[in-house]
Amino acid sequence: MNLNQSARRRRLAFAAASLAGATAASVITLGLTSAGAATSAASHPNARTFSFALKPSAGIPACIKHASGRVTIITGSQNDTMRVSVRGLPHNTGFDLFVIQLPTKPFGVAWYQTDIQTNRFGHGTAIVKGIFDRETFSVSVGGTTKFAPTHQFHLGLWFNNPRTPFRLGCEPGATAPIVTPFNGEQHAGIQVLNTAQFPVNAGPLSHVHR
Repeated sequence: MNLNQSARRRRLAFAAASLAGATAASVITLGLTSAGAATSAASHPNARTFSFALKPSAGIPACIKHASGRVTIITGSQNDTMRVSVRGLPHNTGFDLFVIQLPTKPFGVAWYQTDIQTNRFGHGTAIVKGIFDRETFSVSVGGTTKFAPTHQFHLGLWFNNPRTPFRLGCEPGATAPIVTPFNGEQHAGIQVLNTAQFPVNAGPLSHVHR
């Protein structure tokens, strides 16, 4: 065997070994992925789903005729997944979702959850992980304020920009945009959707059990 043949065989052997190693690695990776998926599914064997509507807030149908939303909560062993979909809203517009104690004014204790941005059709979605069931509550045992454990079983969606509802005519009689604290800068617009179809003390989250 000459030197060229020997070198060629060594190169072929190395390539075959590399391919075998890569194939084995792929099998291991796929095996881990499959096992992980199986473990994830097995860890939530009793997952439950609860869906409900988001309804237009007072006065909104007069300026946004088809505003609506839908929420689905899927419970898990450690926390819940909340999927929010909105339709019929102004296109390319920002909104802010809160878990709230009361569905309408004065809203009570509120907890900022997520932003929702609508597309050019006025549709928007968001998926949030957290505790969104009958155990949802806030408490302050001291500091700048103090209050006892307080459940928040309702949801509310606010305009991120206070000028938007004013421009749409959602604030009849107002001479300037109404400003609320319901966004990250505490400079938001009015509420557009809520869960006021549920009783004040029995909001939709109170019907979700883990």
